[in-house]
Amino acid sequence: MQPAAAELDWDSYLHGSNIFLPVVYYLIFLSGFLGNLFVILVVGSKGRKSGRLVDTFVLNLALADLVFVLTLPLWAVSASQHGYWNFGPAGDSLCKLSSYIIGMNRFSNIFFLTCMSIDRYLAIVKLMDSRYLRSSRCIHATCAAVWLTSLLLGIPSLVYRRLESIGDGQACVEDNSTALFIGMSLTMTFLTFVFPVVIIVLCYGTIIMHLNKHRVAAGNPRAQARCRHSLKMVLCIIVAFVVSWLPFNVFKVINIISQLSDQSCDMLVWQRNGLLISCCLAFFNSCVNPAIYFFLDHHFRRRAEIMVKTCLGKPKLLQSHNSSASFTNGGTSESFATNGRTQLQIFK
Repeated sequence: MQPAAAELDWDSYLHGSNIFLPVVYYLIFLSGFLGNLFVILVVGSKGRKSGRLVDTFVLNLALADLVFVLTLPLWAVSASQHGYWNFGPAGDSLCKLSSYIIGMNRFSNIFFLTCMSIDRYLAIVKLMDSRYLRSSRCIHATCAAVWLTSLLLGIPSLVYRRLESIGDGQACVEDNSTALFIGMSLTMTFLTFVFPVVIIVLCYGTIIMHLNKHRVAAGNPRAQARCRHSLKMVLCIIVAFVVSWLPFNVFKVINIISQLSDQSCDMLVWQRNGLLISCCLAFFNSCVNPAIYFFLDHHFRRRAEIMVKTCLGKPKLLQSHNSSASFTNGGTSESFATNGRTQLQIFK
């Protein structure tokens, strides 16, 4: 995948894109960099006793987005030059590396979100059978496996991305003319978007049915509210990802299929401009998650306030917040009762 800034057909290039694309990329870069850095500082500042297992996924998700937005200034400069990639002798390396990071971010994002959904499923539906799977050691091993898988899946970006001479300059483009690349792209779209989204839908469908089934028997209204709150936050993150990336994947599949048949010039222009706009929408996802954490996660907002007040030198206030957080969250877990004796951990 690449930002759709390297389409150099002057007749099909979206009017004004050399102005609005750099602005959009720089806005995503600034908000994504500051937002995800803030998330990493807040979540990373928690001790092991005060943290939640799901925070491990949140931390890794923010790290992936932070690394990704660091590549956007390159694409902003390229977009301002109508897609030309003028970065001197290091141009080819920067082309491959930035494209590789974008691909890796795409894969790691959906995989971490899938892991978060499975974690919610295990915590609510299969609590008694998932103690080992939801252990700290297993969570960290899962994150390591996600990073390794994403690094491997990003390799085609290094192989098929190259500089191509077009007009008076060079552009960072994909060599998408081979049947192997077309087949690989379709397979990647299925494995890294369609299949994970199906798993996410199944997990949340099962969770909703389970909660409705045990709603009458539940005896702790406060814990039930925490349950609904935690589910709402994770679900919002997933919805934001799907809404951001669905248009790009649709246009990507259409573009791949169109290479197998003859297309009119108008259809090609429509596809190129669609990829350009959908890329911008997809990249916005990297700066949306910090806003979701801040506005929907009371625990995150409380920890952020503690960190800020600590930096301002207010230790007494910090102690009072710690006491309150300990009372509210019950150490490292939030739970609700499905009957008088059984409690389900919701957001450990």
